[in-house]
Amino acid sequence: MQYISTRGKTQPMQFSDVLLMGLAPDGGLMLPETYPSIDEATLEKWRKLSYTELAFEIMSLFVTDIPSDDLKNIINKTYNKAAFGSEDITPVTRLYDRLALLELSNGPTLAFKDIAMQFLGNAFEYVLKQKNERLTIIGATSGDTGSAAEYALRGKDNIEVFMMSPEGKMSAFQRAQMYSLDDANIHNIAVEGMFDDCQDIVKALQEDAEFKAKYSLGTVNSINWGRILAQIVYYFKGYFGATTDNSQKISFCVPSGNFGNICAGHIAREMGLPIDRLIVATNENDVLNEFFNTGKYTPRTSSETYVTSSPSMDISKASNFERFVFLLLDKDSAQVAKLFGDVKSGKGFDLSDNLNLVNEKFGFIAGKSTHQDRLATIKKVYDDTHRLIDPHTADGVKVALEVQKADEMILVAETALPAKFQETIVEAVGEMTLPRPEHTQGLEDKPQYVTVVPNDAQAVAALIEQHVAAR
Repeated sequence: MQYISTRGKTQPMQFSDVLLMGLAPDGGLMLPETYPSIDEATLEKWRKLSYTELAFEIMSLFVTDIPSDDLKNIINKTYNKAAFGSEDITPVTRLYDRLALLELSNGPTLAFKDIAMQFLGNAFEYVLKQKNERLTIIGATSGDTGSAAEYALRGKDNIEVFMMSPEGKMSAFQRAQMYSLDDANIHNIAVEGMFDDCQDIVKALQEDAEFKAKYSLGTVNSINWGRILAQIVYYFKGYFGATTDNSQKISFCVPSGNFGNICAGHIAREMGLPIDRLIVATNENDVLNEFFNTGKYTPRTSSETYVTSSPSMDISKASNFERFVFLLLDKDSAQVAKLFGDVKSGKGFDLSDNLNLVNEKFGFIAGKSTHQDRLATIKKVYDDTHRLIDPHTADGVKVALEVQKADEMILVAETALPAKFQETIVEAVGEMTLPRPEHTQGLEDKPQYVTVVPNDAQAVAALIEQHVAAR
């Protein structure tokens, strides 16, 4: 399996090299030359597999430069009861007759990001050891990516982590989860701005070829193909958990900010998983909702980005979206480079002529949710089922119920456990003590370690230079 860039000016590479690089040298995103095609017989065989067995079968199609036994060991080390609370890893739970949750938040930081990050941490450590190299991770988080990455990479050999977050924009739980870590290889940076500013700094440093080579920069944001690969697995597992045979089709509704999670669902659908529709659920930052309804992609500036009660989706430039647009434009890398060059300069683009293709061939539709919608949905689900859901998942449930067709089975991708968002949950259902795992008790009372910097890539570069020796 070879990987190419969406911008078309990077030589094909194998998985291990792509895993470490993050953004491609030409500024694009790496993805496979082609997606594997899964036939009916293979689907039937996969239906009977455990999560680790299924992960091995799927990842083996994309990871052809790591020996099978080694890949199997990485997967077994990642997906186990100790890390995720059960062997199921991502169980399916019914909410209503034809609407269910794909539980993705049973990992160590209580968010769906753990499923990919735990794999990434173990894969990084393995590949770096094989290559006798080290890696400097720079990342951006609007809520959950940062803690998931730091918990996966803390104490790992040959890895330094610099994680940016928008100052004051996350929940108290999210801040405590990240900033309370005191591992020597973890460095938290609060940027005076929004998530998109943090993401722009990641890209700016990744695009500085000299700096990137000097400090061996990589990333754990969803621009990293390893993240997407790990997420493909649970779409297959979720489908098998929600159906009884492979003649059935279901839809997935995914709360979306950076388009990484639903991009994995899109790839699963392209591989042949019987997905009917991929439903994008946004909050008030509805750039993706606008595109999937009009064909117009109009990223907003930081000052135009809302701070909401589903903060992990407070994103107005969806980095992963480029992978979908590349396929939508029939792999026309020159056109993709032009469009996303325009995005970088502050412009949007109009693909409304392709809207039928977006909806009919690729199965995408979208809807949005507001703060009042979140509160109402959290309360409704709690009153109806006695189950609490977090605000992002509530965005997904709201949109799913709104667009659901007669007889359509929808699986909503859970984002996080409600304990991470106590203030919003209490506002929705009244004062209560939210259940939380024992290892998170007293988290907010621990000392916090974070450096506040202005919205400036050079300020972040200086911190990296201070803590990491040049290669």
